[in-house]
Amino acid sequence: MSNSDASIFKALSGVTTATLTTILLKKGLRNIWIRGAFPLQPGATRVVGRAFTVRFVPAREDLATPESWASPKSSRGAIEQMPEGCIAVVDAMGVKDAGVWGDILCARMAKRGVAAMVTDGVVRDLTGVLSTGLPVWASGTAAPPSVAGLTFVDWEQPVACGGVAVFPGDVIVADQDGAVVIPAALVNDIVDAAVEQERFEGWIMQEVNSGAVLPGLYPPNEENKARYEATKRQG
Repeated sequence: MSNSDASIFKALSGVTTATLTTILLKKGLRNIWIRGAFPLQPGATRVVGRAFTVRFVPAREDLATPESWASPKSSRGAIEQMPEGCIAVVDAMGVKDAGVWGDILCARMAKRGVAAMVTDGVVRDLTGVLSTGLPVWASGTAAPPSVAGLTFVDWEQPVACGGVAVFPGDVIVADQDGAVVIPAALVNDIVDAAVEQERFEGWIMQEVNSGAVLPGLYPPNEENKARYEATKRQG
């Protein structure tokens, strides 16, 4: 991880996905929340990382076989290419009756230092997956293996995960509200605005807890803007 990424990820680790969707909406991006990807672990801690993409297509009988797992171009091969700190984004086309990953694959990812996995599909061997400690965002679980409904294609290609276009190197932020994609080219523009929005909403919450009414506060009128700026100057 570069020093630049470390700084960006540290800042984004304090920003909710809800706040990020608002900031991205202001930038004109509406389709950035991955549908069907929810944390399998209760109380999941927010994770941030660069996307390492993995792509499946519908099962084709001559390709989607248990023998295909031994191919260099397979889920096993993809895991060995995942850099430490990345977030694996697995495009499973929303298929929910074939598990894209199981406990052994998740264990290997955890061993390699992968930060998390996000998929619009499902996993299998849930108890084992949870025991690996790898944070997983998915649509749930299913007993059948991937080849029962999916064909592995490749890694580090553009994918459509949960109806969202994800390119290798995009930044993923995932928390209890799901997973959000920040296009790589916009990350630097988003970070400062997102951190400031989180700080501002924290001040708003303090005002609400003190009994303030919402009209004129959220969104703020000129008087409340000035009050907020004054608190910032006070540190």
